[in-house]
Amino acid sequence: MPDYDRRVTRSDLVPDPFVTNSCVSVNLRHMIREISAGGVVMRHTPGGWQLAVIEPQKESAVPLSDSARQKTSQKMLLALPKGLVDRGEKPVQAATREVAEETGITAIPVTKLGDTKYVYVRSWGDKERVFKIVSFYLFQYQSGEIDKIAPEMRIEVKRALWIALEDAAKKLAYGGEKDMVRRAEAYLKSHPEL
Repeated sequence: MPDYDRRVTRSDLVPDPFVTNSCVSVNLRHMIREISAGGVVMRHTPGGWQLAVIEPQKESAVPLSDSARQKTSQKMLLALPKGLVDRGEKPVQAATREVAEETGITAIPVTKLGDTKYVYVRSWGDKERVFKIVSFYLFQYQSGEIDKIAPEMRIEVKRALWIALEDAAKKLAYGGEKDMVRRAEAYLKSHPEL
């Protein structure tokens, strides 16, 4: 039970140097953080809206549920293009760069859709737990040929492809990314001029 009669001392007022938000759990305070950005790239064709996705080369860092793991082992794992924000770079700039690097296409940012947050354990090196935030942006396709990427990107990306927007919720592997696609769909419905 809290001691409400205890006198507050100066040390009680000095903030913990690792805390940026007092509502954050103790476990998250000392966890490595990664900030990434990605894109929901759309293009309109005579057949309807299409979404640019990637098939990652290596196993993903995002934790999968048993049912999702079972489903993705039976079919290819599809994800949205994304990557770490470099020092001095803004998230929208990182998202634009990652879209180009991982898909081979050029796209114009339209709006921020939101953030996904999750914890994963690195499968390489130190096996550290990492708290990751990914900011996603809606992009409109401008030019380029999908999957025409630099050979050094093949370490990360097996291939990039267009899928029908209506199939995205079934084909994407991660719940947070599916949510971003739903947000993109809602934006497109409310902005038919795109």
